[in-house]
Amino acid sequence: MRRDFAGAAETYDSAAVLAREVGARMAQRLDLVKIAPQRVADIGCATGDGIRDLQQRYGKALPLALDYALPMLRTVRSRTPRLQRLTGRGPRLVNADVRALPLAANTLGLVWSNLMLHWLDDPLPAFKELHRVIEVGGLLCFATLGPDTLKELRVAAQKVGAGDTAKRFLDMHDLGDMLVTAGFGDPVMDMEMVTLTYPTPRAFLADQRHLGVRDALLGHQGWHDWRRLFGAWPQDDEGRLPASFEIVHGHAWKPEPRQVADGRAVMKFHRR
Repeated sequence: MRRDFAGAAETYDSAAVLAREVGARMAQRLDLVKIAPQRVADIGCATGDGIRDLQQRYGKALPLALDYALPMLRTVRSRTPRLQRLTGRGPRLVNADVRALPLAANTLGLVWSNLMLHWLDDPLPAFKELHRVIEVGGLLCFATLGPDTLKELRVAAQKVGAGDTAKRFLDMHDLGDMLVTAGFGDPVMDMEMVTLTYPTPRAFLADQRHLGVRDALLGHQGWHDWRRLFGAWPQDDEGRLPASFEIVHGHAWKPEPRQVADGRAVMKFHRR
């Protein structure tokens, strides 16, 4: 998937309707949180919509844009205003995998991740790494795809007896349990459905290809199977193909540690 995603840097924005919509909803949720982070990071930044939003929202914070696809980071740099580049106020670009971040522990006040974590077969190592780099009192805010994503495709596959090759995504309760295991405190999880419609099957497949996720999302089907699947795909009243995406939102804070690195428990005494 890394190669497909990297190759999609030039076409990504033309198809990133869902990412932009989810990013806007994530931003609305931040309106309810009163924080003033010194460093903010967009993990899996793609072409940079998220980090630009965070820069506007937290103008005094140091912005970091992280992605494992170098072409995406080059696009972020090309879209950074010249004045920001000259004054050193543009986002710091970091080419890295979320499971092995080249960042010091306890350095980020806010981590944002929009529709990236679901590509990991096991998000727990990523949550542990994010917990390591977030400072005490810092916030992790993310959105990911849930198990009811592309339910129309799965129903169509069942109708025609085709293989269900689309990627399976984790339930929000499983993600919440992983956050607790990673050390985050009292995670808040919720979900919503977002439905996009496409005029033709070709348009749907083209969007996934332009995003660089077609094979990772849909798996491999033969052409004849795709024809059968799209023939059974339910259409809306206007004859368009609906594609539902379950969006799982997660918020979690990093609490004060209950034990230090060598395993000793931390106890606090208050004078009365």
